[in-house]
Amino acid sequence: MEGSVWSLLVESFWPLALAAITGTIPLALASFALGLVIAIAVALMRLSRNPVLSGIARFYVSVIRGTPLLVQLFVIFFGLPSVGVVIDPWPAAIVALSLNVGGYAAEIVRAAILSVPKGQWEAGHTVGFSQAQTLTRVILPQAARVSVPPLSNTFISLVKDTSLASTILVTEMFRRAQQIAAFTYEFMAIYLEAALIYWIICMALSAGQSALERRLDRYVAH
Repeated sequence: MEGSVWSLLVESFWPLALAAITGTIPLALASFALGLVIAIAVALMRLSRNPVLSGIARFYVSVIRGTPLLVQLFVIFFGLPSVGVVIDPWPAAIVALSLNVGGYAAEIVRAAILSVPKGQWEAGHTVGFSQAQTLTRVILPQAARVSVPPLSNTFISLVKDTSLASTILVTEMFRRAQQIAAFTYEFMAIYLEAALIYWIICMALSAGQSALERRLDRYVAH
């Protein structure tokens, strides 16, 4: 019996790994990239002196952080069709995950921008930079270094959260594990194998985080 389970784990490893490579990782990357764009925009809105922009940003962050990701997925995939908006599983998952990331990462980006000494703004203006140029050339590069650890943690969490996309029929690694487990009835073994692959991915991402932190260290004002 143990031999057959071991053989099953060996046979199922590549299908699960392939599902991670072609499903889980691309889904996480696409959602994080879009979510980061949303986060930067929302963070700048939060910092704006315009009360309307700031209020919209606060409301968005409050809604995202105050509702479960699973509910957000269901609203987009199952709820929107009731009002005539039908989205396929993959785009629906990307929209839900990116909106979720945007809500959490916006606060990280905002805090990182606020952590940059105000003197850096003055330095940018001294050399003739406009407000926008100072933000993009001076402030954001320094804020990026500060935000790398929490944003990396957000991305690692996102990789694991992609498993929720299986609930709306997206075929990523956990969905593939469910299919294999349902066919073989070896639920414990297959799910533990899937957990191992998630762990390996997250360890690799943690190593990448450390390398990126060292590279961005030169942008930090000392």
